[in-house]
Amino acid sequence: MTESQQTNRTQAKVVIPEGQSMVSLLGSRDELLRVIEKSVKADIHVRGNEITITGGPEESGVVVRLFEELVELVGSGAELTPDAVERSIAMLRMATDRPAEVLSLDILSARGRTIRPKTVNQKRYVDAIDKHTIVFGIGPAGTGKTYLAMAKAVKALQNKRANRIILTRPAVEAGERLGFLPGTLYEKIDPYLRPLYDALHDMIDPESIPRLMAAGTIEVAPLAYMRGRTLNDAFIILDEAQNTSPEQMKMFLTRLGFNSKIVVTGDVTQIDLPGGQESGLKVVQNILEGIDDIHFSRLTSADVVRHRLVSDIVDAYGRYDAALASEPRTIANKRPRGRR
Repeated sequence: MTESQQTNRTQAKVVIPEGQSMVSLLGSRDELLRVIEKSVKADIHVRGNEITITGGPEESGVVVRLFEELVELVGSGAELTPDAVERSIAMLRMATDRPAEVLSLDILSARGRTIRPKTVNQKRYVDAIDKHTIVFGIGPAGTGKTYLAMAKAVKALQNKRANRIILTRPAVEAGERLGFLPGTLYEKIDPYLRPLYDALHDMIDPESIPRLMAAGTIEVAPLAYMRGRTLNDAFIILDEAQNTSPEQMKMFLTRLGFNSKIVVTGDVTQIDLPGGQESGLKVVQNILEGIDDIHFSRLTSADVVRHRLVSDIVDAYGRYDAALASEPRTIANKRPRGRR
């Protein structure tokens, strides 16, 4: 890289190593290059394996570091996408973790694809799962809380760090009165546990899942069925934890046995408990924060990995809720009136 500076504009050159495919770096028909150009305030010119960046010193520095990180990512076998490029730029602007370290961390390779964190907070979340016995993953929809925990659970089973996986969530829509629903036990609980089955099918050969479940290696059950048990040598995930009562949360956490790990996931903005009942996930933060070997990972709309609009929707609802809390009468008066 060479550099010269004139009237507050810096020109920098990045020379891509010989043998590095420029198509994998810049995208088919320069798709990734266009993403970069839209995201930075600098002129970028490519000639052969040389990339020239002209702009303000700080912005030019970001682009130089970006190409260095992208070269390292491609070299590690990662496939670059527009989303990965945008997230890399965001990481460099925040000056936190290096994109190459975050986006190249392999959590699990399964069914022809590799599961990796896509944001700094996601990487810190999966790192916390490695380091701590109990981890709470708290954040809005689409931040990968449950999916990444499931990947870590499957990896622990493969590496024999756990003898079984236990997946549970409260069947709050039925008030956990499953006996009043028609059908067999599995027909009763299936609608509430289906998201956990879907994640399992992404990570494990679907044909082997019934066998693993029959052997007790994988168990998917409503939270009510955890009462009175001690769970040893297990990787345990409680999903949708915002819909637990404080008593249920205490019951679940005290199921922890020897050589086990617990991950609790939930979104405190989507509580479905009846009658304004207090959420166990909200209460537990005040009770257990700061206790050794218990970690709280908090994800935000910036960690949403679904459609771009999901992040915008989460932010919009956050602003609305904040305004509602501060000026309830003003917001309430803006609501459309209908027939009662």
